[in-house]
Amino acid sequence: MSNGINTTCTIFRRELKAYFESPVAYVFMIVFLLLTGFLTFAVSDFYGRRVADLEPFFFWMPWVFLLLVPAATMGLWAEERRSGTIELLLTMPLTLTQALIGKFLAAWLFIALCVLLTVIPMTGTIIYLGSPDGGTVFCGYLGAVLLAGAYVAVGVLTSAITRNQVISFVLALSGCFVLLLAGWEPITGFFSRWAPAVVVNAVASLSFMPYFDAIKRGVVDLGDIAYYVSVTVFMLTAAHIALDSRKGA
Repeated sequence: MSNGINTTCTIFRRELKAYFESPVAYVFMIVFLLLTGFLTFAVSDFYGRRVADLEPFFFWMPWVFLLLVPAATMGLWAEERRSGTIELLLTMPLTLTQALIGKFLAAWLFIALCVLLTVIPMTGTIIYLGSPDGGTVFCGYLGAVLLAGAYVAVGVLTSAITRNQVISFVLALSGCFVLLLAGWEPITGFFSRWAPAVVVNAVASLSFMPYFDAIKRGVVDLGDIAYYVSVTVFMLTAAHIALDSRKGA
């Protein structure tokens, strides 16, 4: 058990180090901060609202993730398969599961660090402007980190099924977009015209948004957390199956 954890941690450190050894990671962080800041303060007219909360910031978070998380995850497995280093990786004394978890955690932590870099400027601004609800702010960030984990898991899967990073990016963006809008009124309305209510509800329940919206409002329900855990486990399991079936490909 301890050997497995140590091996997973080794992969985790390897992947996280790879992020920060590349200048692309720092460019990614800067773009993330600039984009979230622009959308929050300029597009959403943050100061014109005259409300000391982070609702505009968290409103844009799923859409910023939609663009940037696939970019951060597209090379996790696609580059390993393209360059042939996946064979070398899997000859090491580790299992595919350990490698998957290590890579996933490294990518998730990287995105989480990008999110946490906004804590001081964003919370500092609303504290200066008024008296925000600290619990709601904390829940908003918790929801953002959980949402990021689900996006990363989708990116891990799409990177596992192709050698091409661009294709991985497009697939991840498309998959996350579908999961983002699954509960949107036009989508559920389309299904409700011909499908029974159970199908409509099933489609709506796949959406990222209701669970994220509930958490960011300050309502932390075990069901919402279980949803993100389930999505993550499902995507990583699918990635495991894809990689295991294509080891020699």
